[in-house]
Amino acid sequence: MAFRGWPAEAIEFYEGLEADNSKAYWQDNKDVYDRCVRAPMEALLERVAGEFGTGKIFRPYRDVRFSSDKSPYKTNIGAVAYRDGSVFYVALSAEGLFAGSGYYRMARDQLARFRRAVADDASGPVIDRAVAALEGKGFLIGGEELRTAPRGFSADHPRARLLRHKGLTVGQAFAPAAWLGTAKAADRVVRVWRVAAPVDEWLATHVGPSNEPGP
Repeated sequence: MAFRGWPAEAIEFYEGLEADNSKAYWQDNKDVYDRCVRAPMEALLERVAGEFGTGKIFRPYRDVRFSSDKSPYKTNIGAVAYRDGSVFYVALSAEGLFAGSGYYRMARDQLARFRRAVADDASGPVIDRAVAALEGKGFLIGGEELRTAPRGFSADHPRARLLRHKGLTVGQAFAPAAWLGTAKAADRVVRVWRVAAPVDEWLATHVGPSNEPGP
């Protein structure tokens, strides 16, 4: 299936789900989800696989076991693609489209390598400049953060802001617009992922995948 964007019904589906996050709404509109939301996401992942690797769509169901919010369904469709240890993320919701990449939450061994590389006077300024350049272009820098510099690092370290990060991502959000219903939506996603390459490459070089055993 060729990617042709998400029709307006996809946004309307999530607007309705936000208003009525119930099994009844989901079942009544499951066909809209399959045709207008999930199918285009599958087509997008197929289109970008050659450059960004195999993709995976997240389950639409929330894990409510430990949450006070018992709403059963996620109010977005999210997917990831993987290549050489890098993670590329895309999501659609009532607010529009979001694309990003990086390491959202690092394992302990990754975090130790990240902090050493950020603090290092050779590798640290490289990622500092890359992040600043992307922010200057309007990209969002995300990832879980501490409120203060981690133990062992000075609060006035020149890269204290980056040292507070427990994850590092680059992303961009797009409000719903006519182009979202066309193949140009893929171009927006791919541009974000390509522009974020300096951060992804730095992370791959200085952090890499976790060596810790899985759960």
